[in-house]
Amino acid sequence: MRHHLDSGTVTWDLDGLKSEQLSVEGDRDELSAALSNVLDNAVKYSPQDPRIKVEVVTPDLQTVQIKVQDNGIGIPAGELKRVFKRFYRVLTPSAAQVKGSGLGLFIVRAVIQRHGGKTWVESEGSGKGTTVTIELPRYQS
Repeated sequence: MRHHLDSGTVTWDLDGLKSEQLSVEGDRDELSAALSNVLDNAVKYSPQDPRIKVEVVTPDLQTVQIKVQDNGIGIPAGELKRVFKRFYRVLTPSAAQVKGSGLGLFIVRAVIQRHGGKTWVESEGSGKGTTVTIELPRYQS
């Protein structure tokens, strides 16, 4: 991800986990690329003054979730399930202005599934931002 962002554009909410060691098992480079892709999309599909929130939560003892929420163009309800298809791009005027191949979220989902996790997208519709959630199994030592 190569963006020139103001400080404060991306905020991190670790749900009070600073003292807790959270680990997942997997390929560091692949997982890093998947998260970078989600963050890159959050910035690209947000307005001139993007506000990105990254939240790390542990909904239970077995999983870790990373939620990336933006204040961007959002996704119409009928498009939510399609965004993970290979070469699929949302067909709205504001999305058409953003360059991309339609492979990003397809690759993210493939990487996360290969690591035993799942990913999904939520949006209340056009102009209302998007949240991408990555859920991975927690490393059990």
